[in-house]
Parts: sequence; structure tokens; C-alpha cells
Amino acid sequence: MPVAPARPSRARRVWGETWRVLVALLTGLTVMVLVAWEVDTGQRTMTDGQWALDFLVGLVGLGLLLLRRRAPLTIALVLCAAATVSSLVVGAETIAVISLATTRRWWKIAAVGVVFVAAGRVHSTLHPYVAPESYDGWIELLGGAVMYALFVWIGAYIGLRREHLASLRERAETAEREQASRVTQARTAERSRIAREMHDVLAHRISLVAMHAGALAYRTDLPPEKVAETAAVVQENAHTALVELREVLGVLRETPPAEADTTPEPPQPTLADLSELLDQARASGADVRLDERAERIDELGEAVSRHAYRIVQEGLTNARKHAPWAPVTVTLAGAPGDGLTIVVRNPVRSVGPASEEPAPPASGLGLVGLTERAELVGGRLSYGPTGDRQHEGRGAAFLLEAWLPWAA
Repeated sequence: MPVAPARPSRARRVWGETWRVLVALLTGLTVMVLVAWEVDTGQRTMTDGQWALDFLVGLVGLGLLLLRRRAPLTIALVLCAAATVSSLVVGAETIAVISLATTRRWWKIAAVGVVFVAAGRVHSTLHPYVAPESYDGWIELLGGAVMYALFVWIGAYIGLRREHLASLRERAETAEREQASRVTQARTAERSRIAREMHDVLAHRISLVAMHAGALAYRTDLPPEKVAETAAVVQENAHTALVELREVLGVLRETPPAEADTTPEPPQPTLADLSELLDQARASGADVRLDERAERIDELGEAVSRHAYRIVQEGLTNARKHAPWAPVTVTLAGAPGDGLTIVVRNPVRSVGPASEEPAPPASGLGLVGLTERAELVGGRLSYGPTGDRQHEGRGAAFLLEAWLPWAA
């Protein structure tokens, strides 16, 4: 399928038409001078009326040449027919034929070719040679056919070259659009990754702060020692949250190379740091139990181990937000080749007078981010309440379960 060329500017179009008309005029005048020389040397005969008609038709042909792009077939046929009475129109006729050949519509080119060759024969009949025995009509027909084939070849070459350049331009523009699309997708993916990391890192700390601050607000009967201890936990986790926020936002800073910090980024936590995470949760007052049934957990791949750590962390954060002070059970099971199963289970938050603290607002992003994490490594994740939902508190629990692939 031919590719449409890019539309040139107005000044370029005007110049393109101007130089073509000038070339057609100079070519026509050259042919007209040759005919005049033949008449002057007595080889042909032409009357004054034929000279006037030749000049008038030639000028009209130059004007019609400007319309060749709108109706290439019609203009080519008209100019070829006009060549029967005018030698000045030969230049315009040639350019019209070449312009038609650029489209490579072969049946149109063949139709114009018949008129082109016949017009040369009719012109010789209307302007006969003085010595007919020196004129061979078949040679003239053959010469006209060869000349027309040359014009068609030039036009077809120009058309192919235009389409090739347009195709290269289209491929370059397509490559630029695809590159811009890839950059946009990369930016979106990076923003999603940063948002996921910020949520996973900060939600854990802020939930600790919210839980202990809520205890300070609603438990007015706490002794001073307990108040001071709880306030220290709030201060420590708030400070740690600010430090971790700085580390995550550091990837967004565009620091010049000369001022860039050469300190390597700290490694992302994995299941090797799980005990530290659970100890921090227990130190804040949470009842967290670990049931580890996985074999050779230290052989788990780093990427999967990192995602597993974040899943456990988010599970603890959700339990702390929606069921504060309730016991949480973390189960790790699996083996190489079977996959790693992670289960975080906590009782459903009680409703009624026993619950004095209001439920924190749910962002809905944590579980969505965990689902994306699991799917990134080819795993799956499910969550929701389980147990006796008719009698909250009697076995009803919230279950977060994930399965991650574990290569043998």
C-alpha cells in the first residue's frame, strides 16, 4: 500500500510549480525554435495562422500544467492532444506524462501513451515536410514510443523514490511514537513501584504509631510508666518512618553527578530479616506467632524472598489497623519445586462497646499492591474473611494467603 508523502509547505509548493512551468516553457521554446529552423531551411511549411495557433495553445498548456495534480489523467490526455497543433506545448506535455507515471496506474499510462504517439504522427501530417520521400512515418512512431517509455521510466522512478522516502519518514515517526510510549510506560511502572514501596514501608510504621497513639487517647487509666513507654514507641516508629521515607524518595531526586551521593543503597529486606520484623511487632505490644513449616527457606530466590517479606509486612500492618492488639499467626510452608505458601491470619475486629477505638481509614492500595507483587513473580494472592461470619468474634478471622513460585 503506497504511503502518502508528507504535505510540503506553501512556499515549497509554489517554488515547485514555478520551476516546472519554467522548464516546460524553455523546453517548448527549444522545440519551437527547431521547428522554425526546419521551416526557415525549407524542410517544412507552416502558415502564419499555424504559428499563432501553436503559440496560443502552448500558453494555454502551460496554464493547464498547474492542474495536473488534481486531474493527472485528464491533463495528460489534453496536453498530448494539444501537441498535434503546437510544438510549444511539448514541455508541458512531457512533465504531465512524467507526473502521471509517478502514480504507476498502468492502464492510464497506456491510454495516454496511445494518444502521445498518435499526436506526433498527426503533427507531422498537419505540418508536412517539403520532401516526403525523406520522411519515414514508422521511424517517427517508433521514436515516439521510445521517448514515451523513457518519460514513463523517469516518472515511475520518481514515484518509487517518493514512496520510499515517505516510508522511511513514517517508520521514523512510528519509532519515535513507540519510544515515547515505552518511556511513558517505564515512568508509569516506576511510579507504581515507588508507590508500592512507599506504601509497604510507611504503612507498617504509621500503623504502629496509630495503634499506640490510639491507646494513649482512649486509655486514660494507664500509669505514667506505661504512657512514657508507649510514647517512646510512637516517637521511635515515627522517626524510623521518616528515615525510610527519605530512602524511598531518594530515587526521585535528580542530583547532578558531581554532587551525587556515592553511598550504595541499602539492600531490600528479605525473609532473612523476618525475625527482626516480628520482634519489632512484638516489641510494640502485638501478639505475633510464627509457624514455619518451609524446608530450606534460606535457598529461596532473592526476588521471591523480598516479595514474601513485603506480603508478611503488609499482613501485619492490616491486622494492626483493623484488629489492633489481636493475636496474629504467620505461617510459612512449602519446599523447592512446590512453591512457598504464606498465610497471615488474625481475628476479625469486634464490633460494639468492646471496641472503643475507631477503625482507621482503609486506602485499598495495600492488598492491591500485594496482588501485583505476587503476580509479578508468577504467583497468586487471595484474602477475605473466613470462619463464622454470623457471630463475629467466635472463630471469625481475616485470612491473607499467597502462593509464590519456588524453583527446585
